Amino acid sequence: DAALIGIYRNSMETTAQRSQVVKLSGERCGRGGSDHALRIQVGKQTKECSYRTPVIGRDLEIAATARLLSGTPKALQRSTYLALDLRSGAGARYQLAVYPLQRKAQLRKILTDGSIEYLDIEKEVQGVEGVDRANALRLRAFNLTEGPERGHCRLLAFIGGKLIADVTDEGAGDLSGRAS
Repeated sequence: DAALIGIYRNSMETTAQRSQVVKLSGERCGRGGSDHALRIQVGKQTKECSYRTPVIGRDLEIAATARLLSGTPKALQRSTYLALDLRSGAGARYQLAVYPLQRKAQLRKILTDGSIEYLDIEKEVQGVEGVDRANALRLRAFNLTEGPERGHCRLLAFIGGKLIADVTDEGAGDLSGRAS
């Protein structure tokens, strides 16, 4: 069975803008949409589909309004998450993952070997909405340039405009990617 996810953003108003978002990973990942949205279908036995935006850099902020669509089989809805990734490359990345039916958010650091370091986990998060409801997600990552934390990465995660995580990662050098 497939999960259906809709991503809506003002920057997806034209076909040219939507075509700049390209598939990065995932075996059975379908895309479609409308004149203002990108729709992603996660196919059977596919754990994750990842699409890259044209925005590349070390110090970035990315935002999207995403929905877990009702066409997702009920058996998969609880375990399906919506996510934003920053500093993606060579299999490593920072990720804000939101589980709409669990009202849970996780700020994760995924390393090249696939292991996950949980930087923050929040439950019963206000602003996390259920099936067919808009979830406004925003993730910001930037290197600290002064003081004893110089070279560390500060991560700010927002849901529905509310700050839910503010974390400093001392091991920012583990992630060399620049894709979002």
